Amino acid sequence: MTRTNGTSKVNRRQFLKQSGSLAAGAAVLSSLTPAAFAREDNTIRLALIGCGGRGTGAVGDALGVRDSGPVKLYAMADVVESRMARSYDALKKKYDKRIDVPQDRKFIGFDAYRKAVDILRPGDVAMCTTRAYIRPVHVEYAISKGINVFMEKPFASDPGGLHRLLRAGEEAERKGVKVLVGLQCRHSPARQALIKRIRDGVMGEIPLIRANRLGGAGWLRNQGDNANKMMSQLQFGRAHLYWIGSGHMVDNLIHQVDECCWIKDAWPVSVNGMGGRVPRSEDCGQNIDVYSMEYTFADGTKAFCGFRRINKTRNDFATYIHGTKCAAQFSGRTHAATVHMFKDQRIEKGNIAWTPTKDAHSPWQYEWNVFIDSIRKDRHHNELKRAIYSDLTTLMGRAACHTGQTVTWDDITKSRFQFCDYLDELDYDSPAPVKADENGRFPVPIPGQWKEV
Repeated sequence: MTRTNGTSKVNRRQFLKQSGSLAAGAAVLSSLTPAAFAREDNTIRLALIGCGGRGTGAVGDALGVRDSGPVKLYAMADVVESRMARSYDALKKKYDKRIDVPQDRKFIGFDAYRKAVDILRPGDVAMCTTRAYIRPVHVEYAISKGINVFMEKPFASDPGGLHRLLRAGEEAERKGVKVLVGLQCRHSPARQALIKRIRDGVMGEIPLIRANRLGGAGWLRNQGDNANKMMSQLQFGRAHLYWIGSGHMVDNLIHQVDECCWIKDAWPVSVNGMGGRVPRSEDCGQNIDVYSMEYTFADGTKAFCGFRRINKTRNDFATYIHGTKCAAQFSGRTHAATVHMFKDQRIEKGNIAWTPTKDAHSPWQYEWNVFIDSIRKDRHHNELKRAIYSDLTTLMGRAACHTGQTVTWDDITKSRFQFCDYLDELDYDSPAPVKADENGRFPVPIPGQWKEV
């Protein structure tokens, strides 16, 4: 996921391979001394749980908050030691003394998250940045210990996991635990400015929204003897197996789906969808190549959301709004705050009627600025329920495309379907929740036969 901040552009997955900026723009926050955050050193300590590119990048954003008191990385946890080592080396090289993680605070194993959370204090942050499959287990535990949480998207692979998180969110409310989520675009001032104009009626009614993420990607090759080993699946199946990361559509398009719901300030009542694979596909993973979803809101508004991963095809990465008075663009490639209102329905550079002040920082930096400020001021901050609803909305669309059926909000909110029902017992020797056939191919959704709600 590439992030943009001024002229700096860095890919999270490239962070471990190269040096350079993490888009850590500085926001000026006032000097704070909250009663609920009284410590000798006033340091917010971070525990990174899941040391891949996204987690490593999120640490950079947390450390990019300026003039608000010290923040440091204090513990790390992962199931793969080599991944943790790469993350640590990259972060240590860039941030030096702010990476305070000696060997005895580096935890390996499926219980490592508990050890990392247990050494934190109230006011610290557990950064839950693994793939979606295990997120409910980690977040639930951190909240049970009264520790603030940052959790990456997507938030669970299935409705059952998301409903578990909803229960954890209720406990966070009772305890005053703060939760930040990886739907960072909601913190973009430029987008917020357009939302205000929409709420003020400047665009008229909003009967249509279009949100696309169209591009190319590689397929999963036959994994041979490793195909049905659980630990191997966690390595090669991150975007290719539904039980691990929700599949590539949910993993990526959840941002645009969330934007649609934000624009409408509502959740859809139903969705229809369709999709498929390209002819002669050699993909051994579970993904289909094209998703086309038609969401319907209670007032009849339609949100058309498209996702495609086919090489040598047209790219589009944006959300567009069509009001009764004019059209607007809400976002652009790689979550850039490409925000404009147009004179009419033509979305063209020469037809722009209004553009807000350009965002000074990346949306990732803005969200951490707000979160750290909330912790130091002991201000209520819990984005969990809204984030889970956006994920449920995205799973509605996935299910509609996979099953060929209309999926309603009631369907998804009542479902407790799970791809893996033994998450709490997972270890290195656990059986893989999904099996490849003799040709190395994993089961692919067949409309009319597939079930995931």
